[in-house]
Amino acid sequence: MSTEHTERTAAAWQQLAAWLRVHAPTSHASILPPAAEAEVAEAEGRLREHCGYGFPPELVALWAMAGGVRHVDIDAYDEEGEVATGRFLPHGLLLTPAQSIRPRLAGFDHQGKDYWAGAQWVAPFGNYREATDTGLYLSAVGLGEWSSYEGLIQGEPLYPSIAAYLEAVNRTLAEGPADLMGPQVPGIVYGCLVWQDPQAPSLDETFDDWRPVH
Repeated sequence: MSTEHTERTAAAWQQLAAWLRVHAPTSHASILPPAAEAEVAEAEGRLREHCGYGFPPELVALWAMAGGVRHVDIDAYDEEGEVATGRFLPHGLLLTPAQSIRPRLAGFDHQGKDYWAGAQWVAPFGNYREATDTGLYLSAVGLGEWSSYEGLIQGEPLYPSIAAYLEAVNRTLAEGPADLMGPQVPGIVYGCLVWQDPQAPSLDETFDDWRPVH
């Protein structure tokens, strides 16, 4: 990955974080501090041991600004616990270094067979912190969807890089159209950025309080 990609990743993340600070402060509060070098090195060591490759530089650059996300308690507003405060991206959570390798390592059985067939990727984003059923993978050819709901599935790349993905998120938030990235559109609820399909929302009790950005 080129220096250009790492620089674009840093700039796009800083722009997103600035937008969250103003428009979705609870989501902004969920961002963890930069990951420690030892934390990244430990996860990368496990990845190299089992798979024979390391982390893409642009992902390491992203963790140098934000090491993942945490859940911020908003039970006073969200009694049903529907809103994941750190899930402010259309494809879920920014995963920590340790969380990012779980989906890839989960492809190995007890005999060491690799059901991902040697595919070289990690998961920067997942639908929840355990990150074992769906999310976005990052490989040398780009960022795409992976899933283990009905077998292990790796789709074609949707974006050429994390930088391109975050730039698309920022364009959607700042300029629209709301469906620039698909049916999930951005909205705010209880100070959180939450992406929803208005025709088939995943929120139930809290959807009436959700307001689209555009």
